[in-house]
Amino acid sequence: MSAIRVIPCLDVADGRVVKGVNFENLRDSGDPIELASRYYEAGADEITFLDVAATVENRSTMHAVVTACAEQVFIPLTVGGGIRELSDVSKLLAVGADKVSVGSAGIANPKLLSEIAQEHGNQVLVISLDLKRADTKSGFGVTSHGGRRLTELDAFEWVTQVQGLGAGELLVNSIDADGTRDGFDLELIEKVRAISSVPIIASGGAGTVDHFVEAAQAGADALLAASVFHEQVISIAQVKQALRAQGIEVR
Repeated sequence: MSAIRVIPCLDVADGRVVKGVNFENLRDSGDPIELASRYYEAGADEITFLDVAATVENRSTMHAVVTACAEQVFIPLTVGGGIRELSDVSKLLAVGADKVSVGSAGIANPKLLSEIAQEHGNQVLVISLDLKRADTKSGFGVTSHGGRRLTELDAFEWVTQVQGLGAGELLVNSIDADGTRDGFDLELIEKVRAISSVPIIASGGAGTVDHFVEAAQAGADALLAASVFHEQVISIAQVKQALRAQGIEVR
């Protein structure tokens, strides 16, 4: 198993970080470049930006954010949200993104996933999986539109399909656990691990350092969180310290 990565996620709209930010705790916390730089200095292994507005107007703003960030932050940058066609990916990579995270667009058009992988390589393609418990064969369903719509897809059939289309990584976000701070969905992580030949990023539910350790032990290769980092409930250093204390290799 390779070293576990710790990844803060910044939700960006109109050039500002919009979710899970406590303005009293973080000075000028709305600036994504400043936050990304702070996380870089704090030992983050990667940064993920999610363009939550994802409108055409917002996209040029997002490109400016990625460009500015790439000049200051020398770790991989993943950008998700608003990616609908191959040209969107090419533009993001041109302004400094290292990877793209694709969710709803891949569900609507699976061919897009294989196009991205063929054009730019599997390592660029992160599949964003917003999964929740549902009445499907595996007991888990796939949602789209940021977890708002439950599709007819079975989660594990979709996981198998996207790997065949060229997925380089799977961002496994539990809609059930998201925002609860009660811990990652360990059953979901274990089951996806069992059928995945590519790295898994666990997302949704982080509330304590122990939760990160549990997710790594369940099979996650990377651990992603937003509000607990933004609100300084937990630091990246504390997560890495807890992982090391359990004999888990970190970067």
